[in-house]
Amino acid sequence: MDSNLEPVPITSQKHDPAWKHCQMFKNGERVQLKCVYCNKFFKGGGIHRIKEHLAGQKGNASTCLRVPPDVRLMMQQSLDGVVVKKRKKQKIAEEISNLNQVGNEIEVFGNDQIEVNNGMDLIELSNVIEPGPSLLVGREEGGISKSGERRKKGRSKGSAANKMPLKVLYDIGAPLDAVNSVYFQPMVDAIASGGSEIEMPSYHDLRGQILKNTVEEVKTDVDKHMATWARTGCSVLVDQWNTLMGRTLLSFLVYSSEGVVFLKSVDASDFINSSDALYELLKQVVLEVGARHVLQVITNMEEQYIVAGRRLSDSFPTLYWAPCAAHCLDLILKDFAKIGWINTVIEQARSITRFVYNYSVVLNMVRKYTAGNDIVEPGLTRFATNFATLKRMVDLKHTLQAMVTSQEWMDCPYAKKPGGLEMLDLLSNQSFWSNCVLITDLTNPLLRLLRIVSGNKRPAMGYVYAGIYRAKEAIKKELVKRNDYMVYWNIIDHWWEQQNNLPLHAAGFFLNPKFFYSIEGDVHNEILSQMFDCIEKLVPDVSVQDKITKEINSYKNAAGDFGRKMAVRARDTLLPVEWWSTYGGSCPNLVRLAIRILSQTSSLIGYKQNHILVEQIYDTKNCLERQRLSDLIFAQYNLRLKQMVGKNEEQDTIDPISFDSVSALEDWVREKDMSSEDYENTDWMALDPPAANTRIPVTVDSITRKTKLDYGEQDLIITTVVQRPLAAVLSIPF
Repeated sequence: MDSNLEPVPITSQKHDPAWKHCQMFKNGERVQLKCVYCNKFFKGGGIHRIKEHLAGQKGNASTCLRVPPDVRLMMQQSLDGVVVKKRKKQKIAEEISNLNQVGNEIEVFGNDQIEVNNGMDLIELSNVIEPGPSLLVGREEGGISKSGERRKKGRSKGSAANKMPLKVLYDIGAPLDAVNSVYFQPMVDAIASGGSEIEMPSYHDLRGQILKNTVEEVKTDVDKHMATWARTGCSVLVDQWNTLMGRTLLSFLVYSSEGVVFLKSVDASDFINSSDALYELLKQVVLEVGARHVLQVITNMEEQYIVAGRRLSDSFPTLYWAPCAAHCLDLILKDFAKIGWINTVIEQARSITRFVYNYSVVLNMVRKYTAGNDIVEPGLTRFATNFATLKRMVDLKHTLQAMVTSQEWMDCPYAKKPGGLEMLDLLSNQSFWSNCVLITDLTNPLLRLLRIVSGNKRPAMGYVYAGIYRAKEAIKKELVKRNDYMVYWNIIDHWWEQQNNLPLHAAGFFLNPKFFYSIEGDVHNEILSQMFDCIEKLVPDVSVQDKITKEINSYKNAAGDFGRKMAVRARDTLLPVEWWSTYGGSCPNLVRLAIRILSQTSSLIGYKQNHILVEQIYDTKNCLERQRLSDLIFAQYNLRLKQMVGKNEEQDTIDPISFDSVSALEDWVREKDMSSEDYENTDWMALDPPAANTRIPVTVDSITRKTKLDYGEQDLIITTVVQRPLAAVLSIPF
């Protein structure tokens, strides 16, 4: 990339959906756009060319080969909407031209015979027929003038979003993130292209025939998922959550490499502490899904689940019970944060963010100096947020220091406040920064592993076993002395004990060619033993077990296609399942087992319900309405899950002070002691919105600290050295 390129924040006034999938840079007076998926730069053509690039429309731009399918479809629909609008406007112009000619002919015969009010007729025609911006934004922004000439279309002082009749979202109390739905823009485009001919559905339509059709469509999608479970296997996820009304609900989901589907929810308030009742419920769900498909049932780590899960595993000899790996990692991070010196640094950092995020003037200045980046980063969990934010602050160290030493800061009245003075002291304190860097180095591998096990894009089973021990290796490397690093190792071992006893993780490591072929010498006995445990448990046919055992030798020796140069190169570039499907033809029995194991997840986090009113089902006493609401939740939940597939979460713009982020960020943005004067001096309307698609400025410090601990292809790449001893690969002494 040209070193002269300067990143430019994309403002909230840019409403084309393609802006969410590109970055803007400035080189002198010229602006360039960059695709966030393939990193291609466009020096001209504007956002329309980016949209064509993402949509795969040939002509003015090359096709992006890495864009997620749902984004490609959205761009294609948006381009189709533009074509429809142009055609309608062209038709309007032709009709108006014909009307003008007729009007002129009538006037030739005498104005006293027929009165023609061309101006009024044309205004009404434009209002009725043109479905584009004039329908949603207002007639003054673009369209046809009274004289029949096309007015120049452009933005007025207010953005289009400010003029669109979106007050309906406030009126009905809809969650404001409804506009982030992948279905929102197509809905707007459909309304716009329909013009006056479109008929809004009634309340009874929405809860009647339309809901019925939607449920049937969702069930068809779920059936497609179920058809793949015989090949890939699946994991049953049991998500427990408490409602505002005090109920304890259990949501049952099924994970496979094809995606996640929601089955049903159950009100478990009366029996949540009973391991017997939980066992019976889990057993029922496994039978509904099909015991032959289920490799594992994942729950949280409470005692009643442990008892019920182990009993379930005994009842179904071909499946495992597993605790949520993400929950384990979260508890590890929680205990890390309790260590005295780490807790002190976290509180110091919070004193900075609490001050910044409660005063619009200060927050605007921070966002200006950081090129639109926030200094608070929401993690996947509340405890992950602590360390994700420390890392973000380290990455922004130099820009923050530049801000508090600038003349602009010195002239700011907030710089003289106690919070401003404390902020200056901390950002100038080398000891504070050294501690932040050390904490980041200790915890970043755990955060990376948490993102992997909670990710929606690829199965995590092939990476967990190596990931946890690589995290331990990173800690040992930083602290060196055994007495120092054992404090952290003991925390990890305490919470990871349940996971360590799960053979699926060891088998995932064994079957991941990236790791397996990195080992020098024989595979450690513990890993091989757990691999055999999986064979015996997951493959009930003893004759097939014997075939798999023989085929393992071909895999170990890289015989046949396993040893091809293409297969060797692909160990680092293909996902494990794809690698086995491509090069495992000589070992069909081992391939089937490998695909089933490597296609599994290891966590519950990432599939939480949000704004889905499941509880209303249990408040409804009428049987028919209860069935209707159950189907509504079924459709709603599965539509949410469907749009998660391929979603680029890193491109989402999250405002740290929004109510939706409060559960994870409250400790970082809530001011403890604000006076009434402070409240009077705050003004949210003066606040600049967070910028989208920003990147952290790269500094020398961030380059020298860059870790090599990634766990998959592209953003999940594990950097390994070929032919290393197993102890080095796993980072533990054997």
